[in-house]
Amino acid sequence: MDVKVLNNQFETHLSDWREQEKNALKLLKVVGDLRFDASVELILFRRNIYNARPTEVLNDHLYAKNYVNKPITVGMSLTIAQTIANIEGFAPARIDIGKLAAKFLDQEGEQNLEAFVRSELKDFVGEEAVNIKTIQPKDVVVYGFGRIGRLAVRELTVMMGRGEQLRLKAIVVRPKKAGSALEDLQKRASLLRKDSIHGKLWGIVQVEEDNGAYYLVVNSCKIEVIFASSPEDIDYTEHGIKDGMVIDTTGAWRDKKGLSRHLRLGIKQVLFTAPGKGIKNIVHGINQKDLDFNEDSVFCAASCTTNAIAPVLKVINDNLGIVNGHVESIHAYTSSQNLLDNYHKKERRGRAAALNMVITSTGAATAVSKVIPELEGKLTGSAIRVPTPDGSLAVMTLNVEKAASVESLNEMMRNAALFGDLVEQIQYSTSKELVSSDIIGSPASSIYDAPVTKVSEDGKTITVYVWYDNEYGYTRQVLRLAKYAAQVRRYRYY
Repeated sequence: MDVKVLNNQFETHLSDWREQEKNALKLLKVVGDLRFDASVELILFRRNIYNARPTEVLNDHLYAKNYVNKPITVGMSLTIAQTIANIEGFAPARIDIGKLAAKFLDQEGEQNLEAFVRSELKDFVGEEAVNIKTIQPKDVVVYGFGRIGRLAVRELTVMMGRGEQLRLKAIVVRPKKAGSALEDLQKRASLLRKDSIHGKLWGIVQVEEDNGAYYLVVNSCKIEVIFASSPEDIDYTEHGIKDGMVIDTTGAWRDKKGLSRHLRLGIKQVLFTAPGKGIKNIVHGINQKDLDFNEDSVFCAASCTTNAIAPVLKVINDNLGIVNGHVESIHAYTSSQNLLDNYHKKERRGRAAALNMVITSTGAATAVSKVIPELEGKLTGSAIRVPTPDGSLAVMTLNVEKAASVESLNEMMRNAALFGDLVEQIQYSTSKELVSSDIIGSPASSIYDAPVTKVSEDGKTITVYVWYDNEYGYTRQVLRLAKYAAQVRRYRYY
C-alpha cells in the first residue's frame, strides 16, 4: 500500500480516537454532575461508568455494541446523558443508557434521540414522580470485617453519592487481644485499601481517633469502628444510629434467635450474608417480594452459589419446566479451609486449599427450593473446592419437560439478561475464551457461558455453565437486597 495512504489512515484514526476520548471525558463530567446534583446514576449495560477512565468508557461501548449487535457510540451516550441533565424535576434514578440507546435504534420513525429519551423517561419527571420517590436514608452497620464485610464497605462507600440511600455509619469488630486499637485499625485500613484479588480501593482511606472513638474515613464516609465482643455490648443510639440495619458478615449466628441479638437500640433490621435457619432466604431479583417489611426484621441473602444458580434455574423452569437435575459447584477455596495440611473438623478440608481439588458438600441445590418452591425435591448437588482464590463455576445438568435446542436455550438466556426482572442478576457471555479470572469484579451474580451450552438429541437434557464471582458478585446481591429491604430503591431503567 502507498506510504501516503498509510499515513493518511494513521492520522484519520488518531483524529477519530481523540474525538472519541473528548466525548468520553464530556460524558464522564455529565455522569458525575448527575450523580451528585440530582441523585441520578448512569450505567452502561450494568457497567458502572462513574469514576472510569476515558479509555475504559470507550471499551465499555465496544462491549455494548457486541452485546446487542447495535452500533452504540459514545456520542449517543453523551446525547442521552445531556438530555437527562437538561430535564428539570428528574426523580432519583438509576438508568442504563445502553438500554436506552439500543431501544432507540430498534424504533421506527423519525423521532430523534433527544425526543426519544424525553418520551421514554417521562414517568421519572415532575413533582408527583419526585414525591413518590422521596427516600428516607437508612443507617447501616457492617458487623464483621472479613472478605464479604470489606467488600460491602468498599461498595457502600462507592455508592454513597449524596447519601440518600444507604449510609454506612459503623463497622463492628472484635476487640484486639493485645496492642492498641489504633494499631488494629491501621491494619484493617490496609486490608481495605489493598486487596490481592480485587485490587486497590480507588480513593482515600484514613484512620482517625477522636476522644476515644475510632474512625475509618473512606472517601465521603466517616465510619465509626466499634470494638465489641458481642451484640449486647452495643447501644447504637449512642453512635448516632437510628432505625438502622445490621449486615452481619461473620457467620457467628445462623438462626433467628442468634441473629436477633443484633436487634438492639438503634437497629430495626438484620441482614445475614449466608444461608440462615428459621428465617427467609432471599435471592434478590427472584423472591424479595416475600419479605414483609413489618414482620421480617431478620432475614438472609442465601449463599453465593444459590444466588448464582437460582436466576438461571428460574428462567429455565419458567420456559421449559425442570423435571430434575444435578448441580455441581466448582468453587474457589475459602478461609474455612486450611492453607496447609492440618486438622479440620470437616472431611477433606484439612488438606492444603491452594494445592488440592477437594470434594465437599453444598446445600445450594436444596436451598434453591426456598427461593423457587416449584423446584422442591428436584435437584441434587455437590461441590469441588479448587485452587483458585475467587471465581467459581456451577455446572447444571437438567432434564426438562419441553425440548430445546442450543440456539433457543441461549436466546432465552440472552433475552433474560437484557429484559425483565433478572437483568441485574444475569450476564450473558459469548466469549469463547472466558476463564475464571475474567469474571472477577462482575456485578452480576450469574454469568451465563453461552458457547459451552450442551443439549441432548431429543432436546430434553441440557447442560449449562454459570460462572460467578463468589465474593464481589455475591456482595452486590447482598446490597441490592439491603436497598430493597430498607426501601431506598430508586426508579430504575434497565
